[in-house]
Amino acid sequence: MPVLNSIADRMPQLAAWRRHLHTIPEVRFDLHQTAAFVADRLREIGVDEIHEGIATTGIVAIINGQKPGKTIGLRADMDALPMGEETGLDHASQHAGAMHACGHDGHTTMLLGAAQYLAETRNFAGRVALIFQPAEEGGSGADVMVKAGVLDDFDVDQVYALHNAPGTPVGQFFTTPGPIMAAVDEFTIRIQGKGGHGAFPHDTVDPITAAVSMVQAIQTISSRNHYALDDLVISVTQIHAGSVFNVIPDSAVINGTVRTFDPAVQAMVVARMEQIVAGQATSFGVTATLDYGNGDPATVNDPDCTVFAASVAAEISSCDANATREMGAEDFSYMLQARPGAYLFVGNGDTAGLHNPKYDFNDETAAYGASFFARLIERALPIPS
Repeated sequence: MPVLNSIADRMPQLAAWRRHLHTIPEVRFDLHQTAAFVADRLREIGVDEIHEGIATTGIVAIINGQKPGKTIGLRADMDALPMGEETGLDHASQHAGAMHACGHDGHTTMLLGAAQYLAETRNFAGRVALIFQPAEEGGSGADVMVKAGVLDDFDVDQVYALHNAPGTPVGQFFTTPGPIMAAVDEFTIRIQGKGGHGAFPHDTVDPITAAVSMVQAIQTISSRNHYALDDLVISVTQIHAGSVFNVIPDSAVINGTVRTFDPAVQAMVVARMEQIVAGQATSFGVTATLDYGNGDPATVNDPDCTVFAASVAAEISSCDANATREMGAEDFSYMLQARPGAYLFVGNGDTAGLHNPKYDFNDETAAYGASFFARLIERALPIPS
């Protein structure tokens, strides 16, 4: 079965919805225009229930099937990124400093398209919980919605989500059982020395030399403290120190990110970073503190749900059901910790990459995503004969 005909017929409407959402990007939990647009479309579609204001601007909508049954959750993230847009498109962002550079406007549209189909056909037994989530980008909105009770209050049994994938042909799906995206942590190291004139370094306690040595030592964690076949990324992404060419500053700050799949590897990284920071501080005569923050956990697909979801995707298009896991992160992990389910990618074609100021969601992708969501419900919740 390819893209569902009735969804394909509505592609102009879906594209118009998506492009409107692209013009009004909002970030984190402050998605008031976006949420209002989604709620208005859901009312037009004729869903059975709309619950607004969850986690500030999140929405859960319910569609009942022809007979009682289980409840399947379908999630779409709605938020944009706090960055400027450089596409020059007619539907470019009208909000300065905000842009849909990750395709959440497309994800929202795909779920709205599936909602429209499911509300009309209701060719299933049970319920669909349409979960429109704020703050995937840095706000852990999925965690907030789970704690607000969206999975418990609506008796969700399983939950699924999609993300677009630039560089993969339009409509081609891929996923993998077990871990599919990494846990994401952040660290900050603050180094305090004694500043002074650059011509007289012997009168100072230089925080910059200590910072450089710490960065070099941190890079050895991946190469010398963990098994080479276990996925681990440690990236130092910022070093801040000084402001004048001939002054040694008092302090320096190091920031970075850590990506892991295994909690034991994560714990090892923390322990080694604490040892390195303390040891290097003593070696250079500075004081230093490590602030290590655990972020979103690894996104782990339920194996059985993944096999099922991949079989549905293969009915719509092709699907690689054993793709390589990725070191990016996704807060859908919190929903998968609470319920079995699966996270899949769908190809967005030859577009700019995610989080790129020239990125734009490919409107052709929406028909594949909407068809996947709709067909998944019909397969997961068949009407008994």
